[in-house]
Amino acid sequence: MPALYPEIEPYDHGLLDAGDGNLIYWEACGNPMGRPALVLHGGPGSGCSTAARRQFDPDAYRIILFDQRNCGRSLPSAADPEADLSLNTTWHLVADIEKLRLFLGIESWLLFGNSWGSTLALAYAETHPKHVTAIVISGVTTTRRSEIDWLCRGMAPLFPEEWHRFRQGIPSGTPGLDEDMASAYNRLLNDPDPETRLKAARDWHDWEAASILLADPEGLPRRWADPAYVLTRARIITHYFVNGAWLEDGMLLKNAARLADIPGILLQGRFDIEAPLVTAWELARAWPQSELVILPHASHSTANPDMSAAIVAATDRFRDFPQK
Repeated sequence: MPALYPEIEPYDHGLLDAGDGNLIYWEACGNPMGRPALVLHGGPGSGCSTAARRQFDPDAYRIILFDQRNCGRSLPSAADPEADLSLNTTWHLVADIEKLRLFLGIESWLLFGNSWGSTLALAYAETHPKHVTAIVISGVTTTRRSEIDWLCRGMAPLFPEEWHRFRQGIPSGTPGLDEDMASAYNRLLNDPDPETRLKAARDWHDWEAASILLADPEGLPRRWADPAYVLTRARIITHYFVNGAWLEDGMLLKNAARLADIPGILLQGRFDIEAPLVTAWELARAWPQSELVILPHASHSTANPDMSAAIVAATDRFRDFPQK
């Protein structure tokens, strides 16, 4: 399989006024006349990365990346406790994508999303199918309640020591502690005390680190060392989890028929603990135009060599696919 393409810098970038006081950072890389492709980062709240630029042939693709609301270089940042996240929902993000498409003068584009980005890709494509030429998603999620519960509690028997520390991060007597860890952490991440917020953000990421380090012993993303980054990401993730991502439970699978004219490639690591294979398998059954590729040695991370190679192979396959 091909390796990542060489490092590349944007040829254009800016801040899109999305309304409600939100400015969305975007950038364009590769060939300005190439096939448009949109990268949807994970988290929610992780922000786009330079590595994502390298998953597309820069001679063939016009590669668009953006930081979703309140993260990365978009403003205001969720690291600021005064930033109002009530205007940050799945449907605000879907609307932001459509505003960005119109702003850039793009008729239709390929979507690539990993983890949360796969949920967002599905939500956008099922809402605006005529503007999507193809979809590549990895670490497949649909952010159902069962998937949220797995991340926040279901993994506990696999990581008992880390689970104990995760629970110890919540003061005893916290309402809902035994039922809803996301709500308990979300309260701490919105606490008036900055040290309480930062500790909660680090405790949240330590819990996530358990599954990542098992699958990728080489280490965690470097960005996780940045206090502002972990505050931003943890606050947005728990905000989404508490609200079920504003999705009727299971709706992305139920509405998969809306993808009937869109080809897709689903890339799933056999050792993906955060997003177990069952979701990708169910989506493939609900979306006959998709192809499920199971990578026997890959995990949830796009940095995994097998996964990164599979992503490049998938975008290469759609490189010359007819445009809508």
